Amino acid sequence: MRRTSQYASVARLAGAAHRRSRCDAGFMKRSTRDMSPTRRSVLKGIASAATLAATGASKAIAAPLRRKTPPADAVGLLYDATRCIGCQACVVKCKEANGLPPDTGTPRGVLYDAPDDLNAKTKNIIKLYKGEDGRTSFMKVQCMQCVDPACASVCMISALHKGPRGIVEWDPDKCVGCRYCMTACPFNVPKYEWNTAFPKIVKCEMCRHLVAKGGIPACVAACPREAVIFGGLETLRADAKGRIAREPERYFPKVYGDTDGGGTQVLYLSAAGIPFGKLGLPELGDDPVPELTESLTHAVYQGFIAPVALYAILGFAVYRSWRNQGLGKGGEE
Repeated sequence: MRRTSQYASVARLAGAAHRRSRCDAGFMKRSTRDMSPTRRSVLKGIASAATLAATGASKAIAAPLRRKTPPADAVGLLYDATRCIGCQACVVKCKEANGLPPDTGTPRGVLYDAPDDLNAKTKNIIKLYKGEDGRTSFMKVQCMQCVDPACASVCMISALHKGPRGIVEWDPDKCVGCRYCMTACPFNVPKYEWNTAFPKIVKCEMCRHLVAKGGIPACVAACPREAVIFGGLETLRADAKGRIAREPERYFPKVYGDTDGGGTQVLYLSAAGIPFGKLGLPELGDDPVPELTESLTHAVYQGFIAPVALYAILGFAVYRSWRNQGLGKGGEE
């Protein structure tokens, strides 16, 4: 009897252990199923991240960036197309002052310096406009020294930046040659040295090496008609508006660069009846080019939302791969 009782006790203990083992296995199975990611939960996470990103973008666009203004000591150029005679003395002196070689590789095939446009050897050029009505006008082309330059906005490590007195400077030690500045500039100014082993970005820097020593840009010093003059930006702006007021029959009634594209430190006057678009200057409105693009890019990365959304998408891809390999059996669909 005693041995039979012992056998019964052992059987009861074994049965209890077996039931407990089955319960633990069921609990673990349910826990694993509950803890495993589901397609529904992953999609909810991605949707939440996308909503946060969209909310951040809308807030950034609704609240535009603070409008940039030129420094109090900003300098600039004023070009009066009605005074220019197209002698191109400014082109020659610009090259001398900046150590640029002559450009003999133009389609005309001449043996002397005769650039057709801005290029890796030319920072300043005089162009000729010919209208259908027979009217003509010269046009001086160089960097516009924008108050809020698009080239500096897209430059990833500030090789292009606003320097002293508002001049847009280029730092060769920082430039990586990405050429984003060439795409971003609405005036198509920055050029690239394609034919050298160690290329540079070439653009007018308003002879800052001369200005820093108290001098003036070489193009200004060379002009025999004072078609282009140098000075404080506010003084030049007042001068330009004063010329229009005194001789309204002579000038097109607008100072280009006063507010165009957020303002530039190179201002233009054109002859009456010849709008600036005829001279090749784009219609930009009053908003700076970088204002909208910076609002969008800052919104995307605000609060690190974009990377979080990207990781959520990658997580979903990993989950799908894991599920397709049969490791997610029993997960909720």
